[in-house]
Amino acid sequence: MKPTALVVGGTGPTGPPIVSGLAARGFDVTLFHSGRHEVPEVAEFRHLHGDPFHEDGIRSALGADTYDVVIATYGRLRSIAEVLVGRAGRILSVGGAPVYRGFFDPAVHDPPGLPVPTREDAPLAEEDADGKSYRIGRTEQILFELHPTATHFRYPYVYGPRQLAPREWCVVRRILDRRRFLILADGGLTLIPFGYVENLAHAMLLAVDQPDGSCGEVFNCGDEEALTIRQVAELIAEELGHEWELLSMPGELAVPARPLMMNYMTTHRVLDLSKLRTRLGYRDVVPARQAVRRTARWLVEHRPQRGGYEETALEDPFDYPAEDRLAAWWRAAVAAPPELGYATPPGFGKSYAGPGARRVRADTRI
Repeated sequence: MKPTALVVGGTGPTGPPIVSGLAARGFDVTLFHSGRHEVPEVAEFRHLHGDPFHEDGIRSALGADTYDVVIATYGRLRSIAEVLVGRAGRILSVGGAPVYRGFFDPAVHDPPGLPVPTREDAPLAEEDADGKSYRIGRTEQILFELHPTATHFRYPYVYGPRQLAPREWCVVRRILDRRRFLILADGGLTLIPFGYVENLAHAMLLAVDQPDGSCGEVFNCGDEEALTIRQVAELIAEELGHEWELLSMPGELAVPARPLMMNYMTTHRVLDLSKLRTRLGYRDVVPARQAVRRTARWLVEHRPQRGGYEETALEDPFDYPAEDRLAAWWRAAVAAPPELGYATPPGFGKSYAGPGARRVRADTRI
């Protein structure tokens, strides 16, 4: 008899690769979701429809069924965990990186910014500092109180097919609209944690395969290579054959770049994946640079509706006249910088050997 698996969700970004991975491992897979979104990749499996955000809806949909493995990627995790007490051999669940203190508001740290990289044992959000982040952490606590052998993943931002807030659309749409520049905050050099759908599903399936190394544990997950916002924009433009100017401005002035920054500061947010790599042997199945290119192509082929849900979720108005005015003002402001009159221009330090460095005489010993 096949082992049984329940996937709460299953039709979102990471759902189909998780479901197909479980089926390939011999599981009899059931999906439980609202029924509002169906995707052909998982049409062959058994579906239960109900409200995964409320205890009554969960109990009604699941009935008296029990499962060897439950993967909760969607819904209200506290209620799911309560209903499944005594009814699941293992629970693997998804939370989020915002659980860390300062993820949403880097200024709670002094100086501002999360520790880079952020490990699983970094300080979590406090109730009085960020209620939403605190609730994410409290849900983790309840999960392990009810299911001590659970495995919990702190997801980064997710990208790839079926993402309902596709950050890359901010770049792709401007390319499709033939914009000649893209405004970036502080050079677009900020690092933000992201995970491609297939990579995140792979991490989850590794935990399914290795209960001894994952039961009772919390894991950061995401792409191994953290790309800057600028690198993402450059990769997408190259993939779509578009040339434009990447126009850098100070973060506080680069208002059109806010949907790409996803925060009011340009401080880094980088997750430490060493536990996932060493404990479960994780490696990206799709390298980040390739994943960004795939995502750009997918968005071209499945374009979000203009003014629809995705653009509303991104809060990007694509107000090109306003962007043009800002760019014109900025170019005028920097076109004629004052003469500062340095007697000796500042250097990069004696150890610098990059472009513009003084040539070292052949007989100089280092």
